[in-house]
Order: sequence, then C-alpha cells, then structure tokens
Amino acid sequence: MSFPTHRYRRLRQSEGILRMVRETSLSTDDLIEPFFVCEGINVRQEISSMPGVCRLSINNLVAEVKAAYALGIPAVILFGIPDKKDELGSEAYNPDGIVQRAVREIKNAVPNVVVITDVCVDEYTDHGHCGIVKNGKILNDATLDILSKMALTHAEAGADIVAPSDMMDGRVQAIRKTLDETSHQETIIMSYAAKYASAFYGPFREAAGSSPQFGDRCSYQMDPANATEGLKEVFQDVEEGADIIMVKPALSYLDVIYQVHREVNIPVAAYNVSGEYSMVKAAAQKGWVDGDKVMMEILLSIKRAGAQMILSYFSREAAKFLDR
Repeated sequence: MSFPTHRYRRLRQSEGILRMVRETSLSTDDLIEPFFVCEGINVRQEISSMPGVCRLSINNLVAEVKAAYALGIPAVILFGIPDKKDELGSEAYNPDGIVQRAVREIKNAVPNVVVITDVCVDEYTDHGHCGIVKNGKILNDATLDILSKMALTHAEAGADIVAPSDMMDGRVQAIRKTLDETSHQETIIMSYAAKYASAFYGPFREAAGSSPQFGDRCSYQMDPANATEGLKEVFQDVEEGADIIMVKPALSYLDVIYQVHREVNIPVAAYNVSGEYSMVKAAAQKGWVDGDKVMMEILLSIKRAGAQMILSYFSREAAKFLDR
C-alpha cells in the first residue's frame, strides 16, 4: 500500500523500539583481539602508526590478555616478532620460539581464552616474504613444509586455532595432514582464505617488521579487483579441511564477506586490519570524526555483511562501548 498506510518512521520513534526491531547486533562474543609479542622482559613499545597498540614482551602480553578476557573477549590472535631472522624463517618453527612460549604462558594464566596463532613466515624471514625465496621467486610447494612445522609447534604449545595467512596453494591440506598425523586432530584451522594484496596493511608491517625487502606480494595475495576468485580460494580451503575461513581486509571487501557468508556453511571471520584502524584513529585525533561512533559503525557493518568473528585492534575499546 502507499503512503500514509506505511510509515516506516513509526519503528524509529525511540531507542527502545529501535532495539526491538534491530536486524544486526554486535557483542563481545564476536571479537578477537590481535597482539604483537616480542622478546624481552617488561617491554611495551608503542607503534607510532597504530595509536594504542604496542609490541609486548610475554609478561606484559599475559597481563593484556587477562584484561581483554575480563571484558568478555573470548579469543586472541598472536603475531611473533623474533630477535633472529634468516632466509628460511627458522625461528617460526622453533619449539621454544617467541609465539610458542607466549602460547604456553597465556594458557597457563588464562586457560579458557581461545588462543589463535598466525602461521606465516614473513615476520621471521630476512627478506620479508611469506614463503621460501629462490632466485627472486617465492616457492609455493617448498614453503608448505615450513608452514606445517610451524603450525605443529603452535599446536604442541597449546594453541586452540592455527591461522595460515601466507596464501600458498595447498597449505590448509598440508597443515591438516601434519596435525592429524601427530594426534592434533582437535586443533582448528582458521584459514586466511581470501587475503588481498592490500595497501591497508602498512601499519601492521611497521608493527611486525615484515615489509618485503624486494618486490611485493601480488604473486600470492589476491588482486583487489577479484571477487569470484575469492570464492574459489574459499571453496578450495573448505575442501582441504579449513574449519573457519577468513576474508582480509574487511572494510573494503564487505561484498566478498557477504558472498562468502551466503555460499559456505562453516563460520566466516573477517580481519578489520591495521590501516582501517589507523585511519579512524588519525581522523578522530584531528577531530574530524567521532572515533567511537565510526568504530562501532565499521564493526557493525562487518557483522552485517556476514562475519561471525571479527579480528580487530578496536576489540577492547568496542567491548567497553558495548558494555555501557
């Protein structure tokens, strides 16, 4: 029927009515907080391009994880910053490496928090790429063995979820096979299934010290123009045994998140990446936007697009906002 029979503003008259008819809701259960862990004791190094985010030694990391969990955030993801790097990223699969020790300490202090570990060698290689390099070329198949070793040491340390972010073909299958053959059948794989070669990663690379020393990552990360290819990557990872799939970045790829959510029957995660975080922080510091409102609008849009889990540096700020 025509106006005035249907007056949609009737359902917008008050906050109470808005709450009753709201289609999408955000809660702390949806949030995963990323952390950067480094060597040392009592280290808290601010990251200039990511206000409020620090590199943390293990003792400070544990304290921060406790604080996040106390706010209702159920999970964290860890990125390691080693003291030593080499061409093979051998510290990535050192059983006594920085992430492996961090996992053990977190699980000892906060046993119920879900610990996710990033599985990629870019932070551990002296060339900064996500795979083994030979004659200037990133080798796919040779990298799979290293990724599998890395994932296994994380599982042995107590990680609940391993998250391969390298974008090498076949890595989910290789990791699943390794975990299953070593009695780690219960370890979950969260695959960065559709990870785009994005300019939004800049602040992260400062934080992790993982910028490529030559070239770029366009030969293995995805072309931002391609949505259908993202679905192909997702379907392949599901077939290879991924338990959760991820789209990264989130904000510029809401259409991909939506399509993936519609097409797959396993949980979908999205990464609200460093550049998305830093833009809001910078604009809020200038007084150009209301940082809290923009933060919540962004996170809600990611949830509305279909993500059931959101990795975000805003996690604790959002948790406090949701608790008001």
